[in-house]
Amino acid sequence: MLNTQLITFLFVSTLFTYGHSLYFHIGETERKCFIEEIPDETNVIVNYKVELYDPRSGGFMPSSPGIGMHVEVRDPDDKTLLSRVYSSEGKMSFTSHTPGEHVICMYSNSSAWFSGSQLRVHLDIQVGEHAVNYGEVVQKEKLSELQLRVRQLLDQVDQITKEQNYQRYREERFRQTSESTNSRVLWWSVTQTAVLLAMGAWQMKHLKSFFEAKKLV
Repeated sequence: MLNTQLITFLFVSTLFTYGHSLYFHIGETERKCFIEEIPDETNVIVNYKVELYDPRSGGFMPSSPGIGMHVEVRDPDDKTLLSRVYSSEGKMSFTSHTPGEHVICMYSNSSAWFSGSQLRVHLDIQVGEHAVNYGEVVQKEKLSELQLRVRQLLDQVDQITKEQNYQRYREERFRQTSESTNSRVLWWSVTQTAVLLAMGAWQMKHLKSFFEAKKLV
């Protein structure tokens, strides 16, 4: 029974913790945006590295210090959480205060490099306990291996709780949207029926007046 609970816990922990890495190419005036669904009060760390295309070798090489990226982060309410210019390689972090879709946008400071060049941006987004540097935690708090493992499990439980709360929040919003849509459909149907009845009554009255004027009835 204990082993089953442990396996279930580890599976759920894996399911609700995430982080991913990718790279993309960007042009001089191009803007790339990514959407991350993040629970509230969750730490997010974004590591990035910019490489410049070298036409002589046909590959990408480390960029010069003058090349940087402007990073902008907006929350679900379209409020700006972060907006600044970083160097060609670095790390940024922010904390979400509203659950939902957060938009992370990046574009180059194009005045620093020649037109027609191309950049490759390596991006690594870590969310939740993945954003915690446990090496620094161990050195700062002098934790033993067992204490560190307990700390990691507590952080995972906290992240799972946040994820579950976020899923309930999404379900509540979906329910409200469904109820609102159903209500609008109902009132639209009632309005259509009322208009049809009014048109039918008006047509009957108009025909009756026409027949009476022609003395057909």
